[in-house]
Amino acid sequence: MTRPDSAPPTWLPLAAVATTLTLWASAFVAIRHLGSDFGPGSLSLGRLLVGVVALGVVALPRGLPRPSRRQWVSIATIGVLWFGVYNVALNEGERRVDAGTAAMLIQISPVLIAVLAALFLSERFTPQLGIGLALAFCGVVIIGLAGSPDGGDRDLLGAALCVLAAVVYAVSVILQKPLVAALPAIHVTWLACTIGALTCLPFAGQLISEVGDASASSVWWLVYLGVFPTAIAFTLYAFALKHMSASSLGVTTYIVPVITIVMSLVFLDEVPPTAAYFGGALALVGVAVARRTARPANAAAPGPPTG
Repeated sequence: MTRPDSAPPTWLPLAAVATTLTLWASAFVAIRHLGSDFGPGSLSLGRLLVGVVALGVVALPRGLPRPSRRQWVSIATIGVLWFGVYNVALNEGERRVDAGTAAMLIQISPVLIAVLAALFLSERFTPQLGIGLALAFCGVVIIGLAGSPDGGDRDLLGAALCVLAAVVYAVSVILQKPLVAALPAIHVTWLACTIGALTCLPFAGQLISEVGDASASSVWWLVYLGVFPTAIAFTLYAFALKHMSASSLGVTTYIVPVITIVMSLVFLDEVPPTAAYFGGALALVGVAVARRTARPANAAAPGPPTG
């Protein structure tokens, strides 16, 4: 008889991680594809409503979560920031920059997490962390200015919105660290997703109108965003995190932009501007430099940034 806590086959957590990264990368492409059918707010609400239902199917059979008052404050903040502000900012950002560029910009969040951990979790702020932050910032500026001359301002605003998404993600990670240590990850995700959906309810009228006008394929892409990159990917990642170290999983962050760029070429026939590749490489070098000396901060991260 197999013990309940027996370790799964080695390949299973790795397969969960690979699936999660692919689904999260696909989210950048799906958001870009749906930009002409749904507004940033209505797309966020539709995705989150589907995610709430799908996550609830997994979370509720495990019992109702009972967070403390302080935990509720953190969950509510994560719901508003990560699931609300993050999604709206990213959706609007991807109306202005391509999916691959957006994916590269979001990858600065590990540096931001390290900085926040140094400020609020008593982690040491090292010179290497400062250098990494500076390199990542320079990379972001290059990406933001990499658009065509006639769309420069539009591209810069899109880059700024993607950076805003990375910032609120980083803040949410710091808040989430003590939560997932005390509560099941699936319950934390479900509650935060629910609060994010409530935050986006002002866009309900727009969502109803746009669903009525959208093609069936676009509606199914919206459902895909809620079920696969949101509910399934987070569930698979929670499983992988249980059986692998967070620092090991953190390295996989770098794969997301590569997968996104390939998917964008195949499904959208678009790639980032040439200069954006240099900016993205510089930003990732900055992240790598910062992460080499920020292992405790890495442990705070529940996973790579999502789409």
